[in-house]
Parts: sequence; structure tokens; C-alpha cells
Amino acid sequence: MIAAVTPPESNEARLEARANAQAVAVPGGWFAMILDHHLLLEDAFAATKAARDAASRTAALKHLGVILTGHAIAEEAVVYPGLGEAGEKGHATLGYNEQVMVKMQMAMLEKLDPISQDFDDKLEHIRGAVAHHMYQEEGTWFIELSEKAPAADQAMITQRYQEEWSRYVGADA
Repeated sequence: MIAAVTPPESNEARLEARANAQAVAVPGGWFAMILDHHLLLEDAFAATKAARDAASRTAALKHLGVILTGHAIAEEAVVYPGLGEAGEKGHATLGYNEQVMVKMQMAMLEKLDPISQDFDDKLEHIRGAVAHHMYQEEGTWFIELSEKAPAADQAMITQRYQEEWSRYVGADA
């Protein structure tokens, strides 16, 4: 739906947003962890797309699903509430809604033949939606949170994000 009214951002815009986010992210903090997880997600999408047989693609999709869901749960439990408290309720709400849509699309993807064109198309649709979502987070949302949240909140977000990520993903990433 978003793509119908807003053209996707360019690769250059994504690279610029990521560079700006990396400049703001405190090493070892919640934002740096999220940026690392965004890279894991990009790699997992690429691995799923590159897998050439049904078994490999199914295994890659399972790995992608674990990372994607663990990342989403950690953001939804900790980061989006922090955004809301920092006066960015609109961004928090949009973030929640986008992640729900991706989870629904992933459930549909699991039902498709993993070596079909329909699977490839759905995977690319989801990848594009996730890339746009990451661009929003890296471009403005999380920079705003890192600037607005007090130090004590930053420390709590870091601790809780790591706990939620580890609870779901564990050593799977």
C-alpha cells in the first residue's frame, strides 16, 4: 500500500541514512544492535533468494523468520514504547503496523512452493517492505529517539532490547 503512494527510496538514500545512523549509534547500545540486526536481515533475505533447491530455501526462510520475528518482538516490546514516550507515537504506531503486515506476509510465504515464481515475488515484496521500514528507522525514527530519550532510558532500552532479542533468537543468529 505504501509503495503505491510513495516510490521506494533509492539505494543512495538508504546508504546515506545508514551512515547517519551509524554516526549517531553508541557502540554497544540499542541502536548499534539494531543496525547489526538490520545487516543480519539483509543477509538472510539474500541467502533465502540465493538458495536454489526447495530444502535449502526452506531452511533459509526459517532462519530469516527467526531473525525477523526476534528483531520485531524486541523493537515492539522496548523501542516502539520508547518512541511513544519520546513524543513519536505516530512513528511507533506505524512501526507496529508495518511489522504486523510483514509477519502476515511471511505466514503466506511459508505456504508457497519455495522454488516457484510466486515465492520469489512474495519474498521480494516482503524484502522491499522491510528495506523501507529499516530506512525509516535508520533515517529519522531512531535518531530522534537517541536524541530525545534520557540516558537512563537509553540504558534500559539497550538492556531490554538485548533481553528480548536473546529470548527469541538465542544463538540462532
